[in-house]
Amino acid sequence: MNEFTSIWNTFRIQDVFDILIIALMIYGFLIWFKKTASRFVLAGILLMGLIYVMSRFFQLYMTAVILQGFFAVLFFALIVIFQEELRRFFERIALWGRIRKRTYSASFEHEIEVIIQTAANMAKRKTGGLLVLQGEELLDRHLEGGIRLEGVLSQPLLESIFDPNSMGHDGAVIISQGRVVQFGCHLPLSSNSAEFGNLGLRHTAALGLSERSDALCIVISEEKGTISVALDKKIEVLEKAAALRAILENFYAERFPKEKPRAAVSWIRENAGEKITAVGLAVVLWLGLGYQRETVQREVTVPIEYRNLSPEWIIEEPKATEARVMLTGPAQAFQLYNPSSLKISLDLAQVRQGGQEIALSKSMMRTPANISIVGLKPDRIYINAYKLVPLSAPVDVKTSGSLPAGFSLQKIEVMPSSVTVLVSPRQYKNNIRLRTRAIDMRNITSTVVLTPELIVPTDVRFPGDKMPSVVVTLRVRQRG
Repeated sequence: MNEFTSIWNTFRIQDVFDILIIALMIYGFLIWFKKTASRFVLAGILLMGLIYVMSRFFQLYMTAVILQGFFAVLFFALIVIFQEELRRFFERIALWGRIRKRTYSASFEHEIEVIIQTAANMAKRKTGGLLVLQGEELLDRHLEGGIRLEGVLSQPLLESIFDPNSMGHDGAVIISQGRVVQFGCHLPLSSNSAEFGNLGLRHTAALGLSERSDALCIVISEEKGTISVALDKKIEVLEKAAALRAILENFYAERFPKEKPRAAVSWIRENAGEKITAVGLAVVLWLGLGYQRETVQREVTVPIEYRNLSPEWIIEEPKATEARVMLTGPAQAFQLYNPSSLKISLDLAQVRQGGQEIALSKSMMRTPANISIVGLKPDRIYINAYKLVPLSAPVDVKTSGSLPAGFSLQKIEVMPSSVTVLVSPRQYKNNIRLRTRAIDMRNITSTVVLTPELIVPTDVRFPGDKMPSVVVTLRVRQRG
């Protein structure tokens, strides 16, 4: 009871979203693997995961350590076991918004009628063919070759493609949204065709695509004149063409259901077992990994940021650049936060002239919601601020070396001869002069115009923090 009370008292709104997000992810995986052949492997892994979480919750040290090593190896095994399923799952997530916009419409009735009539006529004449009806998943990565068509679906078009004299009759036709998208495509072959007896090449290709996607493949045999359907990793031979109608109607109804209002009760009842399991597992995971039972304290060094200081003001060195901050919060919170993102922000918009003491407060520092500030060291800092004043400083040109023999320097001109600088009040009366970097005279044999860089004394700034440029003209003449 005490443990339950402690959980209730520390439960936050963030924990609700934490559980809901994980529950949604688990529910998605459960639904996705519900019809796969690997679902029993997944169930075993989930059971092992549940044991691991419970061992951590009840502090079963040896069990937790062994299972932790087991899952480290299992991670790579999962990639191999569920390689195709995972790829399809993430593709479905990426295409979810686009997929949900497609719904069952009256046009599907026309498609069904065309496909049934075409399949029946081809079977009667023993004309081989392979029709692929695209589901919700994209097929591009499974196809090789093929010719783009984008033609309106019709019986004459399909029969002309599978005419023995047609260049694409040996390949598959891709049908999507009432159009023949491609023809002459080659599909991946199944590696499990032996389970269904002696299959031909078209049947093996149809079964292979059904193992890798949610497409429906219809095969017309040119040897027996039969119609076969491959769907969800299975292939079956139909007794007659009329049996194809029910399969097509179910396929379109499942992949592209009709839009209709859904009551909340019906939504809850749909896949209720998976929903309950997902929420239960999410709660167990939160109790084992997310429940914040322990509170810890940590001391970190945080930089002090001086902001909103006008360019005309300056803080005299030395100034405080960091402080020690004592933080408290759950141990899990410290595993997620980034210490380098913490800083004390000091607003100097209202700074005044001279020395002043500024108190550091918790409001100057932003921390994660579940981490609190206990104390600051130091809790006060001292700064000496002063406003810079403008001053006109002459510019001196510095040279090095001598002109080559036979040449003489007539004049040095500098434009402008002085520039405006910003200095502290105590420097105002000083004789501040700016110098250029030394100009090498040894290779100058004629009048040149240069723009040397200025050497700026410490604590001297320029209006707008933009260093001015000066133009120096060296007038040189050859001795006569």
